[in-house]
Amino acid sequence: MFKSSTALAATLVATLTTAAAAEGELNLYSSRHYDTDERLYTDFEEQTGIKINRIEGKAKELMARMEAEGANSPADLLLTVDTSRLEGAKNAGLLQSIDSAVLEEKIPANLQDSDNQWFGFSQRSRIIFYDKAEVANPPMTYLDLAKPEYKGLVCIRSSTNTYNQTLLASIIEHHGAEAAKGWADGVVANMAREPQGGDTDQLRGIVSGECDISVANSYYFARGHRKNVKGLSDSIEAIGWVFPAQDAEGSHMNLSGGGVAAHAPNKDNAIKFLEYLASDKAQAYFSAGNDEYPVVAGAELAPSIAKLGEFKADEVSLSAVAKNIPEAQKIFNEAGWK
Repeated sequence: MFKSSTALAATLVATLTTAAAAEGELNLYSSRHYDTDERLYTDFEEQTGIKINRIEGKAKELMARMEAEGANSPADLLLTVDTSRLEGAKNAGLLQSIDSAVLEEKIPANLQDSDNQWFGFSQRSRIIFYDKAEVANPPMTYLDLAKPEYKGLVCIRSSTNTYNQTLLASIIEHHGAEAAKGWADGVVANMAREPQGGDTDQLRGIVSGECDISVANSYYFARGHRKNVKGLSDSIEAIGWVFPAQDAEGSHMNLSGGGVAAHAPNKDNAIKFLEYLASDKAQAYFSAGNDEYPVVAGAELAPSIAKLGEFKADEVSLSAVAKNIPEAQKIFNEAGWK
């Protein structure tokens, strides 16, 4: 006799939950799509004997899945990219507060949630890039991007992009909503084209001559030095870069991080994995494998990212910045930033 679809689904969830509670397992929901992360998983399994069961997908899809699963969710841990998504998971009740002396010691306070529901483990700096042959005086701050002298020169991603949302949220935190509105209006006026594509496409825009100035995360550019990126690597020496606001708050940092799921059946294993991500070995993997900046002081930096040079990073609380994201989206909409 066949069970109804509802009964079958309930049985499946119960089976997953029972299996998830078995000792030595960790159920990881991850929206990090990097093949190089495999080294993190296999190294942790070898060190601890804990088997990682992975479900990968886009952040919104994974979060929707966790919400649908509710208290029966087998998820132990959510890994994702950008503060906005981590804060979104927290606000949706998908994460829980944890106690970890290791994480408190190693992760800088500004890179963790105020309630210890999420922690950052790698960073990317949001940098201003420019055509060295065409731009003699590049913008030195994010606010400079809105100056009339750069009219028609700027390539930048859409307002729905999480990196831009967090950047504008940080501008609100540092300079206030009125300054943020003026900035958004000014950047829209200075766009060389309507927002399109990803961060690499903004860099390709400089190579193609569509724009002279662009904004992108550091690891997209560093990757073009480390390996061949079509439409970028062959002309990468023509591109200069600026770490913005070095005489003020410093360069904005995007975060990749994670938190323990609200109903984690293997909570202790989830915490162990987060603590592993803060280890020197894992921090070096983040940098060498994906051209990211470690968050732990003294961790080894990959040559591809070290090539960009030393800089002052913005040390604002990203937990505080995340609270400005709804207002940032409103400002984008009012500015007509597509």
